[in-house]
Amino acid sequence: MSPKTMGLRNHAIALVAASIVGFTAPANTAEPSGVHPGPMSRREAYARADALTALGRQMFFDPSLSASGKQACSSCHDPNHAFGLASASPVEMGGAKLDQPGVRAVPSLRYLQAAPAFTEHFYDSEDEGDESVDNGPTGGLTWDGRADHSKDQARIPLLSPFEMGNKDEAEVVASLRKAPYAKAFKAAFGADVLDHPQDAFDAAVEALGTFEQSSADFYPYSSRYDAFLAGKAQLSAQELRGRMLFEDETKGNCASCHLSEPANDGEPPQFTDYGLIAIAVPRNPAIPANADPDYFDLGLCGPLRTDFKGRAEYCGLFKTPTLRNVALRKSFFHNGYFHTLRDAVAFYASRDSDPGRWYPRNADGTVKKFDDLPRAYWPNLNTDPPFNGRKPGDKPALTDTEIDDIVAFLGTLTDADQAGH
Repeated sequence: MSPKTMGLRNHAIALVAASIVGFTAPANTAEPSGVHPGPMSRREAYARADALTALGRQMFFDPSLSASGKQACSSCHDPNHAFGLASASPVEMGGAKLDQPGVRAVPSLRYLQAAPAFTEHFYDSEDEGDESVDNGPTGGLTWDGRADHSKDQARIPLLSPFEMGNKDEAEVVASLRKAPYAKAFKAAFGADVLDHPQDAFDAAVEALGTFEQSSADFYPYSSRYDAFLAGKAQLSAQELRGRMLFEDETKGNCASCHLSEPANDGEPPQFTDYGLIAIAVPRNPAIPANADPDYFDLGLCGPLRTDFKGRAEYCGLFKTPTLRNVALRKSFFHNGYFHTLRDAVAFYASRDSDPGRWYPRNADGTVKKFDDLPRAYWPNLNTDPPFNGRKPGDKPALTDTEIDDIVAFLGTLTDADQAGH
């Protein structure tokens, strides 16, 4: 492990440890081994973080925690596919009988450790002395940013009717009582923790969230691009051209959202700015919910996120995902409409200059542009380069060769442990 990666690992463990130190135990677990033990030494906190990581790992791969008994977290977040989906399906089936379709594509869980908590107004600037730039809605986890921490995100699939399908926290805890690691669970969270469903559920998602901070599993920074930045690998001529186009503000301009340079403190690039933007990906007829012409997945303003319902300026905005390991994906964007990385890049290059290539046609032959975003929300659409006001018939932002170059560059972002998959 490189010194930089070791430092990031220690930082993450320190954060986990810090989240443990200082809690007071609930009434039913007064001893230090409770759900939230009291003040601990650094050594004890690190040991507890390691124990919760091991426990969370077992839970992550345990299908018995689902209502069907057949679906683990790893069923959708496959470690051999950067903790993303192995198949090209736009959505997965879940629920007690595995017959309930989801509504969004499964995201990768890698490289989420640095995501800030969601905020409507994120102030940042390349000039450290100028924090006047409001980047708008930023941060959080999931496609609509509605969970701020890994443990909050872990609650969602456990209780979602179209994911793991448990009817409530108590049903999850009933499964935990029968799990082969129940003894280890009680050792970590208190001998009677499983007698108190809410405490036990909170403990379960804490363990899952702690596992998802494991650097070796979730943010190894082991791609060829990382080695290139460290001066330990070379990129091909095509990959270097792709990098240039990726960062060129007049061409791909991808790096405006998918940051590709190390941070000022030397932290490797995350390939996301954690923002939420609207780009009007075509409506995906393969998603069963879309059979209803009145149904629209509008991201930040609903329907899965409810606190911004009615906020028209947020409708159509979705999280900018990291592009690390993007070459492994078999479906792209929040609705899984595209199935090749090349098409995903090409969409950016010609969404506005050649909309007929991407969107369906009305009965009169006209293009049904932005068909998955009601016209009232079109003002929310991102118009920065490569979009920047192009009209049908204009020259696209990127040539076919330039698209191929960018795709080649994106292939350098695959982590070493994923390279054979």
